[in-house]
Amino acid sequence: MPELPEVEVVRAGLAPALAGSRIDAVTVLDSRALTRHGGTAADFEARLTGRRVDAVVRRGKFLWMPLADVNVRTEAIVGHLGMSGQMLLRASGAPEIRHERVRFDVRHPVHGDVAMVFVDQRTFGSLAIDTLERTVDGAAGGWGSEDASVPSQVAHIARDPLDPAFDVKAFRGALGRSRSAIKRVLLDQTVVSGIGNIYADETLWAARLHPERPAEDIPVRAVGQLLSEIRAVLQKALAEGGTSFDAQYVNVNGQAGYFAHSLNAYGRTGEPCPRCGTPIVRVSFTNRSSHYCPRCQRRR
Repeated sequence: MPELPEVEVVRAGLAPALAGSRIDAVTVLDSRALTRHGGTAADFEARLTGRRVDAVVRRGKFLWMPLADVNVRTEAIVGHLGMSGQMLLRASGAPEIRHERVRFDVRHPVHGDVAMVFVDQRTFGSLAIDTLERTVDGAAGGWGSEDASVPSQVAHIARDPLDPAFDVKAFRGALGRSRSAIKRVLLDQTVVSGIGNIYADETLWAARLHPERPAEDIPVRAVGQLLSEIRAVLQKALAEGGTSFDAQYVNVNGQAGYFAHSLNAYGRTGEPCPRCGTPIVRVSFTNRSSHYCPRCQRRR
């Protein structure tokens, strides 16, 4: 599943083409892409046609595009890529591609006509029209806009560690009160957003923490180091365009990221730990897998 770096790469790619554009037409090819939308495919198409996109914003793994007001309630298009969702920019009038679910034909005042297509092989991703509500802390809702609002479907999602408004004190408190495994806490999007299986494994390897160590047992100083490692891993992945193991994650131009070449633990079962040479192990973890070094990340 695309995590923070992959979704941010997509957001940054969409913003120049979509921010300030007008939606000339919307075509829903598969209504399964609208599982989070409260209306029909026809409703989705009609309510968006003619609207203006103000920005492209991200919090955690969610994207949204605030729309110019047509009534008292401010609305946005909310998107989640799920396991295999892609948002691709195509030339206006380009032929339909495989697994294309929704197409937006937009007109930008500078860049002209373009098509943004939502492609999803496994149909776990979604698009919806949602209302925006004010943020609880009064800070910007997410990356890409200074507006202090967030879609109602995203309001429960915590800020990510790269967000200027991320609450470090609340994060430390959440870990100190939790008896759950530290990896489970890092995957909880209501505690800290944007981290999935890949970057949890990479962060815990960097911080020398066993994935099943209880969060409450981690000393305050080690929590600070953990947060530093989270940010370092995410920033490096962003700089390298995200992680691509297959064709399911690509940027808006269809290009793969190359952070997979920098992974130290995830997906490296049996390979030597880059730090000590001990073979990386893989164990089952809540319907997923954990990858770690049994020497560097000993379980206490």
